[in-house]
Amino acid sequence: MDARLVAAMEVVIGVPVVLVGYIWGSEWLVAVLSARWRRVVRPWLWLAPALGFLGFFLIYPTVLTVIRSLQGKDSLHPKFVGLTNYRWFFTNSDALGALLNNVLWLVFFTGFTVGMGLLVAVLVDRVRFESLAKSIIFLPLAISMVAASVIWKFMYDYKPAGTAQTGTLNALIGSVGLGPVGWLQSPGFRLSTFALIAVMVWMWTGFAMVIISAALKGIDPGLLEAARMDGANEWEVFRKITLPLLGPTLTVVSTTMVITSLKTFDIVYTLTNGNYSTDVVANLMVKEMFTFGDFGRASAVAVILLLAILPIMGFNIRKFRSQESMS
Repeated sequence: MDARLVAAMEVVIGVPVVLVGYIWGSEWLVAVLSARWRRVVRPWLWLAPALGFLGFFLIYPTVLTVIRSLQGKDSLHPKFVGLTNYRWFFTNSDALGALLNNVLWLVFFTGFTVGMGLLVAVLVDRVRFESLAKSIIFLPLAISMVAASVIWKFMYDYKPAGTAQTGTLNALIGSVGLGPVGWLQSPGFRLSTFALIAVMVWMWTGFAMVIISAALKGIDPGLLEAARMDGANEWEVFRKITLPLLGPTLTVVSTTMVITSLKTFDIVYTLTNGNYSTDVVANLMVKEMFTFGDFGRASAVAVILLLAILPIMGFNIRKFRSQESMS
């Protein structure tokens, strides 16, 4: 019998059997305990599988990565090198360039995504075809990162001057007499990095719009009408009432976009693979691991990326908890 079929049968049959067996065994164990201990033990028995998976697939690899970041390149016989890999990251021009690009992603991707999401949410709030407009703007997020990258690769396609331009953008600017631009081949002024950021903004603006629009619907219309009756114009109503009430939502959306920008990988890998000064920290980590085979440096880059994301995640969690306590 095919080994793959056997493995599939083991998963299909074995997993439910193990699950039922664990539930039966847990309840049998609880049944023999006193009433006092049942209240203490039963929740932990039900949480144990989830905690086990969390520990095995998240905590254990994280600890191993931290340990590996303190070791050298040799994967068979790694030697302890201390903070050498971290020192390399903060003294290497390519690594610092990738870090700078991540900062650009953090600032411009977050700013444009949240700003455009807010703008669209406010503008379509009262239009007749609001649902249709929102669906169209949200649609790019349903596309995978790689598929979106392939679409924009054709949009950004560049041919030398004097030849027919197959890229949509270069064909458009060529129709008004402007020369072709190497959108993804121009390291000067980080043009290629901003071209990649534009793809991500195109995808995630719909997400920001949906979250902000939901918060906008929750604002009491009576507050806005009262301000208008007091003589406030639309800009004053937005600036002094709508925007402050949207503050918590904008904060949560912004921190989510910051985390997304720090984890950027797919679009960079697919469109440029970090060439033309477009490398980011996540792509640098993959290069060090799979191209150069330096697991120590790759692990150090992964730890640095994790440390950069943790404070933002903690801030986001505190925001969610504060909002839940207020509701």
